[in-house]
Amino acid sequence: MEISQNDALLLISLHRISFLSLAEKIILLKKLDNFADLALLSLTDICSLCNREIKVPVWDGKENLKAAERELKILEAKKIKWLFYSSSDYPVLLRESPNAPFLLFYRGDAGCLLEKTVSVVGTRRITPEGKKAAFSFAFDAVKDGCTVVSGLANGVDSAAHNGAVEAYYSAQENHSALPAGKTAAVLPCGCDAIVPYGNARLAEKILTSGGCILSEYVPGVSSEPWRYVQRNRIIASLSPATVVIQAPTGSGALITAQYALEFNRDVLFHEACFCDNAGKVKKIVDEELSRKAMIGKLSRSKSENTVARYLDAGAPVINGYEDYVKCLAEVPGIRSAKTQQFELF
Repeated sequence: MEISQNDALLLISLHRISFLSLAEKIILLKKLDNFADLALLSLTDICSLCNREIKVPVWDGKENLKAAERELKILEAKKIKWLFYSSSDYPVLLRESPNAPFLLFYRGDAGCLLEKTVSVVGTRRITPEGKKAAFSFAFDAVKDGCTVVSGLANGVDSAAHNGAVEAYYSAQENHSALPAGKTAAVLPCGCDAIVPYGNARLAEKILTSGGCILSEYVPGVSSEPWRYVQRNRIIASLSPATVVIQAPTGSGALITAQYALEFNRDVLFHEACFCDNAGKVKKIVDEELSRKAMIGKLSRSKSENTVARYLDAGAPVINGYEDYVKCLAEVPGIRSAKTQQFELF
């Protein structure tokens, strides 16, 4: 979608205002003609237009515009594309989620997010069984025309992305029809950088195989702990289902699972969660969390976020992509009783 310079600056200027919700940015967009109008607004003006009291340390519309102008130049120079919330090529499932990104920045082909998708998540402390499970699940998903969404982190994320790109490259090497599925990596920083940097080569493969790397942050924004949590909500939003490969107590993958449930999406767990090595990892993590709890550095919500909690609530367990497809076609809840066979450590 072609966007004029005037519209681009207005959209980026609005996107930068972190103290506004998605709904409030859309309200301002409807009431403003151009970026200059936004730059001239006082905080009192913004409060009046949004119909709520806003308390922030400082608001300078002119400085906000200058920053937006710099960011637009960087986007153009680095050939980073972006999607506006109301545009037809903005991912439909993401648009349905609460407080979706006003703008979505990406490299590669974001069109894969408009097709069939599945989110695959898990711990960085991956076991051999978890690595194999994530790789094969993603490989089979891509061959079936499904785009695999994950976060490019070490561990399960990397294994899933590698399985997805391998499905593409193996078809290419065998001169077979290229799979319709791709893989998409959601970053906790601007998509001009790769976090962790050790996955730069993997990121390149994602792009050359037709996938995409995306973020809600403009170029130059660094990763922060809270941005990983915000990133997780996007991973959960982009698919009708999230598959957890392995996740010890308090894992960020379980935060993604919780977001998925809040967005009325399916959450499924892979059998790899319950292998002996996964149990050993969980024991180590539980001991670490116990030590943190003793010195008051552990939140109750993190210590209570366990795989067992989800299984007790009826989350299904699968053994691979084929079983995942079968599970989604079943009557909801039919597998709940079967989860009792898994050892919850």
